Amino acid sequence: MNTSRWDERAQDFGLLFLRVTGGVFLLWVHGLPKLLNISAQLQVIEDPFHLGANVTLMLAIFAEVLCPLLIIAGVLVRLACLPILAVLLIALLVVHAQWSLDEGQFGWLLLIVFTSLLIAGPGRLALNVRFAGALRYA
Repeated sequence: MNTSRWDERAQDFGLLFLRVTGGVFLLWVHGLPKLLNISAQLQVIEDPFHLGANVTLMLAIFAEVLCPLLIIAGVLVRLACLPILAVLLIALLVVHAQWSLDEGQFGWLLLIVFTSLLIAGPGRLALNVRFAGALRYA
């Protein structure tokens, strides 16, 4: 096996690892608790843009449940990163602006992970590459 082919495979596995671990962490820590406890979350969710608790929670669930599932599968990865990045930036810069770097470190790390995926794309070990040539760069 020549070195460039090995490098390509390592890069694809690295992107797969980044997609799956980042997606699972966001889904497990933030998305599923919101989805499984909607009524309780409606009472405590911050609404910085005064859209209403229902709309704000549905937008958060979209970004923290559906988008990570798309990213894990490798479908529309770059597009799915955008709502996640929006929610993370709003949380870190608006809702929790008083947090120190230590307090917000998980959010900042997720921001780094999903910005990296936005830049790099899903890699070749993604469903969109296998099944839909039109979505190759999504």
